[in-house]
Amino acid sequence: MRFETRAIHIGEEPNFQPGGSGDVTTPIHLASTFARRRVEEPTGGYEYSRSGNPTREALERRLAALEEAHFGLAFSSGSAAQLVLLLTLLRSGEHLIAFDDLYGGTRRLFSHIFSRVLSVDVSYVDARQPANVQAAIQKNTRLIWVESPTNPLLRLCDITALATIAHSQALKLVVDNTFMSPYFQRPLLLGADVVMHSTTKYINGHSDSVGGALMLSDRELYQRLKFNQNASGAILSPFDSYLTLRGSKTLAVRMPQHQENALKIANWLSHHPKIKAVYYPGLADHPQHSLATQQMSGYGGMISCDLQADRDSTARFLAQLKIFALAESLGGVESLIEYPALMTHASIPQAEREKIGIHDSLIRLSIGIENVEDLIDDLKQALQLL
Repeated sequence: MRFETRAIHIGEEPNFQPGGSGDVTTPIHLASTFARRRVEEPTGGYEYSRSGNPTREALERRLAALEEAHFGLAFSSGSAAQLVLLLTLLRSGEHLIAFDDLYGGTRRLFSHIFSRVLSVDVSYVDARQPANVQAAIQKNTRLIWVESPTNPLLRLCDITALATIAHSQALKLVVDNTFMSPYFQRPLLLGADVVMHSTTKYINGHSDSVGGALMLSDRELYQRLKFNQNASGAILSPFDSYLTLRGSKTLAVRMPQHQENALKIANWLSHHPKIKAVYYPGLADHPQHSLATQQMSGYGGMISCDLQADRDSTARFLAQLKIFALAESLGGVESLIEYPALMTHASIPQAEREKIGIHDSLIRLSIGIENVEDLIDDLKQALQLL
């Protein structure tokens, strides 16, 4: 099956078995526990909904199919997926290498939980250069963690090159693929060991469910992750599993429109006198445009840019917008805009933010699927205040 067909049918095949009803959508199985006739035989393999739920498992099959993985796991949030993965792969005293440009919540988890509480050492490097990752490897390194493109500066890393480095040292490479979705990029095919998503974003696509996912093809690691997920209780609810199944059906329809709108807006912003810089891999002058065309089949719907503005005037610009909602998150059908320094990346100390390139003039846009001229008109009228 091709991607568009997998996104609709995998996990929701009609049940024509005796007692089946032929549903064309997977029912929401709200039961917390499952009765059995014989003590040694769980009915249908289900015992307790934390350990396994038919609706969640339907979604997990879909997630695996979208990333061309053997296994998928659905979690209560992207942060929960990260936590279970890190607890599975790392021990106290071990070392993690991470891209220095990451979602603020990821850095918060690394720096405040794993470094301070669990004594895991974290090195942040500019992973745009594979040599920087190679140089950061220590005897106790176990894992390389990257986003590509990054949040919020849309920087890329060469996933295949990093996979080669990781595997030469018996390390795991994890790629957060949230910004691209499986429609535009599949890191497992480029050599990554585990792909992580906040399904809250593009996979669900409608800003009405919080969830996370891990996709992988290593059976032994999958079994360890599933055990730890069950033990920790970091599961996605049946209703959120249903919403994500429903949302994922239109992923292949939504993503091209996100990209078409984003490319037009990025080009328009790049010629506006009130904009200092635009960060979007689809622009020919993006410093990693060539790499983007090699390892991605599209450029996505996320744009960041630096305004010709200070903090106060940036705040006035944001307050003036009518269609763009000033809100965290991304990947929904509606357009969102946020201010990383005071919102998604506020937990990172200012000096570190500035060193990475997250300045007080930086804004991040999640381009929706509205009429693009309406979106440009909204930005145009708000930029007049600068």
